[in-house]
Amino acid sequence: APTELSRQNLLKENVDNQDIIITGNTVIDALFWVVNKIKEDDNLALTLQKNIKNCGYDVNRISRKEARTCVSTRKLVLITGHRRENFGEGFRNICNAIKTLSIKYPSVDFVYPMHLNPNVRKPIAEIFGNDKDKSGNTFFIEPLDYLNFVFLMEKADIILTDSGGIQEEAPSLGKPVLVMRNNTERPEALEAGTVKLVGTDYDKIVNEVSQLLESEEAYNKMSKAVNPYGDGLACERIVNFMKKI
Repeated sequence: APTELSRQNLLKENVDNQDIIITGNTVIDALFWVVNKIKEDDNLALTLQKNIKNCGYDVNRISRKEARTCVSTRKLVLITGHRRENFGEGFRNICNAIKTLSIKYPSVDFVYPMHLNPNVRKPIAEIFGNDKDKSGNTFFIEPLDYLNFVFLMEKADIILTDSGGIQEEAPSLGKPVLVMRNNTERPEALEAGTVKLVGTDYDKIVNEVSQLLESEEAYNKMSKAVNPYGDGLACERIVNFMKKI
């Protein structure tokens, strides 16, 4: 079982306790494997960096002001969205919130790999129009595959998403996750404090992102919370348990 809650669910189904072991989720093992592979392989890291730049965002970009010192102080908010229940008004609220935040924080980059669904892209075009191609700190880029996305997620400071898997993965990298849904099938993350629900409420999105950008205490509280989905050793625990039995 990946978590204690999962173990409790199995017990309620009358599975014998001695037949259950809590291992963490193997997805975290995979995530750490990929992150370490990127860190150890400079050529791979450069390739991924170029791939993302070709999609429309330079992860090493600095402003003209920062160029004078050659030191980048820019933060990165990474955004993903695809949930069917957010189509329509929900995505319009999300886009309006991003636009407000990008104006409020000109030294922060907001990067949104756009899902191919027209219901996701339509509100972006409606609200940002041509601005999305010339905005100074908002980048709407093409979708990324897993390796490229993990590379960008590791570079990010905050994740704003309606995805499920990212709620498990991002906290392992110390990234606070704001979930643009009204509920989640990952209650362990809520209890641990690694994620917060903001729904598609314009005010909640703006306020919670603002707090994480401005308050070191609020940021550390989420980024340093223990991820309930594992420490990257799930596979090892599974193998050892199988050997034992």
